[in-house]
Amino acid sequence: MIVAFRRHTLLPLDDCLYALQASIPHLTRSALHRCLQRHGISRSPDIEGDKPKRQRFKRYPIGFFHIDIAEVQTAEGKLHLFVAIDRTSKFAVTQLVGKADLKTAWEFLEHLLSIIPYRIHTILTDNGIQFADQPRNRNTAWSRPMRFDMICEAHGIEHRLTKPNHRWTNGQVERMNRTIKEATVKRFHYDSHEQLRTHLNDFMAAYNFGRRLKTLSGLTPYEYVCKIWTSELEKFIINLTH
Repeated sequence: MIVAFRRHTLLPLDDCLYALQASIPHLTRSALHRCLQRHGISRSPDIEGDKPKRQRFKRYPIGFFHIDIAEVQTAEGKLHLFVAIDRTSKFAVTQLVGKADLKTAWEFLEHLLSIIPYRIHTILTDNGIQFADQPRNRNTAWSRPMRFDMICEAHGIEHRLTKPNHRWTNGQVERMNRTIKEATVKRFHYDSHEQLRTHLNDFMAAYNFGRRLKTLSGLTPYEYVCKIWTSELEKFIINLTH
């Protein structure tokens, strides 16, 4: 069971431990490591591409979201995947759309605001045309009001942009993109967009409510949000007990 779980999920050691302890309560970290070593799968496989140098993120209260867009494919064609992840709670929200443009970008922002139970204070995106005017047009006669920014302003959200040609400053959400792709389109074939949507919804529910993360001291993203709710109630716009 342990070997099959590791090979199927490719989760890191601690994430495997947290997931497996629900069905194997007495499993310890050292015992799990020895088991994986015996079967030659104690090291996670490298993801294609160079690994970026690890840097510590500045600590922020919950409500700082990174947003990015990725392309995915099914037998019916191409889709665009909007992904948002909270820098601190690691709670993530996704949405599949046929086209990534100005309209679907602000619609995703409204979708995000409708789901997150606490106040979002900052959003970080890249300089894509879905989120911002091109740098050469900003503060000129050709600049245009962005619906995305209007929604941010209406909710008291600071919209930050990554530095041009510095995509790694939004690396947290890009890593989430990789995680989602590794669990879906890079592992399975989908005959239809609806198949992918269904599997993506299932994966995100398992991630937010079931995946215990080392960076959250073994809590799931939802459990971490609940923990903050008990001590920082003023940050919330929805009562989690209802």
